[in-house]
Amino acid sequence: MSGQVSEAALAVLFQCVQMLVVLALAPLLTGVVRGIKARLQGRRGPPVLQPYRALLRLTRKEAVVAENASWLFRATPYIVFTMLWLAAGLVPTFTTALALAPVADLIALVALLTTARFFTGLAAMDIGTAFGGLGASREAMISALAEPAMLAVIFTLAILLQTTSLAAIVDGTLGQGVGLRVSLALGLISLIMVAIAEAGRIPVDNPATHLELTMVHEAMVLEYSGRHLALMEAAGMLRLLLFMALILCVFVPWGIAQPGDGPAAWAIGLGSFLGKLLAAAAALALFETTVAKMRVFRVGEFLGGALLLGLLAAIFLFVSTAL
Repeated sequence: MSGQVSEAALAVLFQCVQMLVVLALAPLLTGVVRGIKARLQGRRGPPVLQPYRALLRLTRKEAVVAENASWLFRATPYIVFTMLWLAAGLVPTFTTALALAPVADLIALVALLTTARFFTGLAAMDIGTAFGGLGASREAMISALAEPAMLAVIFTLAILLQTTSLAAIVDGTLGQGVGLRVSLALGLISLIMVAIAEAGRIPVDNPATHLELTMVHEAMVLEYSGRHLALMEAAGMLRLLLFMALILCVFVPWGIAQPGDGPAAWAIGLGSFLGKLLAAAAALALFETTVAKMRVFRVGEFLGGALLLGLLAAIFLFVSTAL
């Protein structure tokens, strides 16, 4: 009985650490990506800790709200931030012994992301500005193709490992060894393309632009200020960390501690996650430096390719498993 209590207490402790880790690392990840991009482009660039200062400065400013804004506009930053923080906390980073591991399901993850996007789009149209409606319509177009592509990758993993639980996927990959598979390679490429679109990175969107004809995410948060804008910016940073952690958890789970492991395994898990996250940030910065932003009308082709790769991954794996 005492052993079960101690395991439950450890799971709660690990979950709290997980929530704090993703919240603390999200601005740092954004700063590292910006710093590496600046170095690759021959610029000095902003300090790595600049996102923390920007968020702190925004929290100290007064939130200016339009007169015709409803309660939805005011509540959306808190809802979106909570949803993305919860979603990031569900993805195992350094251990799978988390209190929320039984509900850490890929389908639930998609539901949280969809809910956050739904409220963001509604809030963007709430005031009735042209930029808000522009960003909301473009976000709806992106989600219409990104979500099916992500679900196709989930179906691929479900066929292979017979589960959609993130903890079970990690344990199954580390325990039985799935090996090198064409379907997993296709699924990885598809998920990376979806992550680029969902996180608003180049070539789908440019997080550093404020041009009305090209921005997507910035158009939806243009009317926010003060603490509301700080929450929306922090949610965007959490979204980037979430997708990087998801890709590392599903396709590169080596180093993640499992239930029953000791303190050494926990330390190795945290260290390996930080190392893999740094490598992913460098790869993203290098990719964004070498490509240009595409036209908005070509985003459908980009995400259509991601959907096609996801479907091919599921079909190839289903056919090979049936044979």
